[in-house]
Formats: sequence, C-alpha cells, structure tokens
Amino acid sequence: MGNAALRKKIYVIIHGTDTPAGRRFDVVLLWMILLSTLTVCLESVPTYRRELSLFFRVLEWIFTVAFTLEYILRVYSNPRPLKYVFSFFGIIDFLSVIPTFLAFFIPSFRYIMAIRILRLLRVFRILKLTSYIENAQIIKSALMASMQKITVFIMTVISLVLVIGTLIYVVEGEENGFTSIPQSIYWAIVTITTVGYGDITPKTAVGQVISSLVMLMGYAIIAVPTGIVTVELSKVKVAAPDVDAGPTKVCGNCAREARPTDNYCSNCGHQLVNLK
Repeated sequence: MGNAALRKKIYVIIHGTDTPAGRRFDVVLLWMILLSTLTVCLESVPTYRRELSLFFRVLEWIFTVAFTLEYILRVYSNPRPLKYVFSFFGIIDFLSVIPTFLAFFIPSFRYIMAIRILRLLRVFRILKLTSYIENAQIIKSALMASMQKITVFIMTVISLVLVIGTLIYVVEGEENGFTSIPQSIYWAIVTITTVGYGDITPKTAVGQVISSLVMLMGYAIIAVPTGIVTVELSKVKVAAPDVDAGPTKVCGNCAREARPTDNYCSNCGHQLVNLK
C-alpha cells in the first residue's frame, strides 16, 4: 500500500464518521476521553491520590500516549495538516496531550487534562445527530436575532442595579454591612436575580421594603429575555426548512437510504449516490 493510499485510509477512519470503521474508532475514542477525564477528577481527591498514586500515573500515561498517537495520525493523514492544527478541534486535541509533558516541570499542570472533556463535542459528528445540529442552528439564529434587544435589556438591568445599590447603601449604611456602593450593587444583583446568598441583608424596615420590591421585580425581569428569545425562535422556526424531508441518497451496494449529508453508507461503507 502506497503512502498516499495509507494516508487516505487513515483519514477515512480517523476523520470520517460515515463508515463503520470510522464510527467504531470514534466511539472507542469517546470512551477513552470519558475514562481519562474521570481519572483526572478522581486523582484530585486526596485519599485516592495517596492510595492509588501509581495506578493513576500509569493510566495517565496510557491515555496520553494513545491521544498523542491519535493526534500525530490526524496531522499526518489530513490533506491540509496546518488547517487541522489551528482548527478548534486541533487546538483542543493538542491541549489534551500537552499537560502531561508539561507536568515534568510544573506538576499541577496535569490537572488541566480535564480539558479533554471538550473533545466529547465530537459526539455530534459521530452519532450523526443531524436533527440536533439543525435545531442548534435554529436556536443560534434566534439568539443572534435577539442580541440587540437583549443588549438593551441588560443595559437597563445594569442601570437599575446601580440605582438600587446606591439607594440601599444610603438607607442601610456601613453599620449594617453595606460598606460601599460596589458591595451594595453586588447585593442588588444577587437580590434581583433571586439568588439570595444571604451574606448581606438589610436590617432597617425601609431596607427590607426595598429588598422585597427588588425580589418581586426580579421575577418579572427574568421573564423578559425568555419572551424575547421565544418570539425570535418562533419566527426562525417558521422560516426554517423541513429537516425531516426524507432521504435523498441511496447506497449502490446494499440499497439502504440515507440523509443528504451522508457520503458513505452506515451499513456497508459503500459510497452513496443521489436518488433520481
């Protein structure tokens, strides 16, 4: 097998998701990512780290060697290696292996390996969740259409908490824990979002009345961005094309039908052709 043929075969398996071999490779990869991330999290627990230090270290190197080899093969097999290296997934793949080597100089760096969990984003490619991707695009379009309205809303809320924070500072004063306007603004944000940490609370009757009004106001404010996005979402849904229009490709080998976005048959790996 020539070098070009080998690179093409590796590319289909590692980068592709339309063939059985490619899907199996990516499913195994996802399980390794999950186990690797779980290992990093468990190693941060002092008891486990003391009793299973060697076990965690061996697992760490097994995963690192496997991911390093995978990264090298991705770069080697890609027709445009630099494009992959500087792509989103390329950077994430690189960051998932480099912390183990940097840990030789700064031991705490190995905990950054939890970034490997971001590689699970590949699941959207692997499982071919076309409908989920389409729906995600609809939500993205709705959010982009709502951006100006939401920005105005956020600016209004910021102005509101500035006023409320200043008012509660004047009413309560430093003797009741409101030592500065910034701290009072923090209280206003916590209260208006109905989070209510309780680390700072009004002591005077007037302050408690203001606090009650702000909490009631918070419930109304929370509904505003939801309504804005919902309206835009309904508009996008009406304009969106039907993603479930049915298959438009068929396998010439086993006659299985597939979605328009598929290039290879998920059953036998044969190249798909357009339906007449």
